[in-house]
Amino acid sequence: MNQKRDPIGVFDSGVGGISTLREMIRELPDERFIYFGDMANAPYGTKNTEEVITCVRSVVDRLMEQNIKALVIACNTATGAAAAVLRDELSIPVVGMEPALKPASKARKNGSVLVLATPLTLHQEKFENLMKQYGEGAVKVPCPGLMELVEADDTEGAKRYLEKLFSRYPAETVDAVVLGCTHYVFLKDMIRGLLPERIAITDGNTGTARQLRRVLAAENLLNEEGPGSVELETSGTEKDIELMKKLLIQ
Repeated sequence: MNQKRDPIGVFDSGVGGISTLREMIRELPDERFIYFGDMANAPYGTKNTEEVITCVRSVVDRLMEQNIKALVIACNTATGAAAAVLRDELSIPVVGMEPALKPASKARKNGSVLVLATPLTLHQEKFENLMKQYGEGAVKVPCPGLMELVEADDTEGAKRYLEKLFSRYPAETVDAVVLGCTHYVFLKDMIRGLLPERIAITDGNTGTARQLRRVLAAENLLNEEGPGSVELETSGTEKDIELMKKLLIQ
């Protein structure tokens, strides 16, 4: 059996990882992807680590039943909580994510770097290690409830939330903003409109897609013959599938 043609499993607690999936499709158009949105257990970012690991194991079991050749954790919170555990338990490559603090630090001059993320992501050891390397001037900005507004497709609610959030940080004191949750990437244009053009906005999606390519190539799993495809699955409802489809082509 040609393992190169086996699918790649991708998951998140909801629709956020669709933003990562879009980048992976651009980077690897010949690959087959199965995306699982765990809406029934969302959000992950307000759970404790053990609860997240339990949710993740359930999702991964479903994906492994479909003979995936690699796994992408398209969620910063789930990566911090479960990536090391999954790498110990699985025989396939596991690719995770991290907030794009490194590129944001390069854009920093004398101002601050606002790191927008879920409360759990900001308290994880993985993020603390990242802060030690690239965290000069970084400010942790927990955003409870923002992910849920993206899941609800509540554009106006998200705009009000962000306007209130950024009002606490004078624009002249900020050099960069890190979108430390894949859900927030869908708000990137909105955030761009709320901030001066000089402020850099970074996310980890492109880096994750490139890392997936490197890992597949190293393991001789790269499919360059196609045809590429995408399957969408959820623990939620048909309405969730429709939102994922909408965001995938957005």
